[in-house]
Amino acid sequence: MESLGELIRRWPPGAGMQAEAERLLDALLADPAVRELKDRHPELTRRDLRIHLNRIYQYVKEKRNCAACPGLDRCPNDIEGYYTVLECEVRDGRAQIHDRKAACSLLRAREAEQQLRSRVRSFHIDESVLGGSFSPTEMVTIEPERSAAVNQLFKYIKATRENGLQKRGLYLYGPFGTGKTYLMCYMLHELAKCGLSGVIVYVPEFVEDVKSMLDEPARLRETIELMKQTDLLVFDDIGAEHLSPWVRDHVLGAILNHRMNRKPTFYTSNHDLDALELHFSFTHRDGEEAHKGRRIMDRIRPFVDPLWIGGGNKRGLKP
Repeated sequence: MESLGELIRRWPPGAGMQAEAERLLDALLADPAVRELKDRHPELTRRDLRIHLNRIYQYVKEKRNCAACPGLDRCPNDIEGYYTVLECEVRDGRAQIHDRKAACSLLRAREAEQQLRSRVRSFHIDESVLGGSFSPTEMVTIEPERSAAVNQLFKYIKATRENGLQKRGLYLYGPFGTGKTYLMCYMLHELAKCGLSGVIVYVPEFVEDVKSMLDEPARLRETIELMKQTDLLVFDDIGAEHLSPWVRDHVLGAILNHRMNRKPTFYTSNHDLDALELHFSFTHRDGEEAHKGRRIMDRIRPFVDPLWIGGGNKRGLKP
């Protein structure tokens, strides 16, 4: 439907305009949306509807637009994602029609998704993974070898929803490309629906970023504090970084020391826990430091449940 203004500009003046308005009103009164409005408000007369012709016209036009919705990004309504709602009240014996704008289901879904994503911060993680479409069924069926671990993840999410934030996290380990990061992003997305905040950190790049923050102590403190305080913290691909003693002991150690017995920390890795301890026991600068490897693992091993994620490399494919 074209705009009412365009129609009015084409109407002849005088009696012709009145006749054209009546014909338009007849057409609108035959519309199912207007019939439904009259059924809800039998007090509405033809005169009432004529007085509010512009509101009735806008209501019908946007109802029709929504019925043939081309998608939120191509919404033809006056305000993207909103449609007109009519409400009626009787005042001083006369029916009054008021209009208001209401958000459509697509807009509400987009805003809800944006709100969820605002609860999850990422450092050096592909945003398309965080904002992707997650399929629990595919997680189990696409690779039967990892189905037991995926079901354990589902149980963890359910327990958190029902009982609140857990103190223990999960340690997902296995070969390259088996969907460990994807599973952690799914968990963060699902638990964000419960109002929980989350941070996911790609450790190899984060370690390099930390080194560059040495000249920005305020930024470094803010980053470490964020990781200490977030409800859910994921260290992605831990064990693949080039570790320095300072990052291990004063950054990673400080974060884990604060979180243990308070909030859960999660990990993905190609190493099992024993191999990760060996990784932490050696730095390029100081060589082997087994006791420092054990110290950091004392802040990881007792606070996670290990989950082996098997299967083939799914990089470039659906997880």
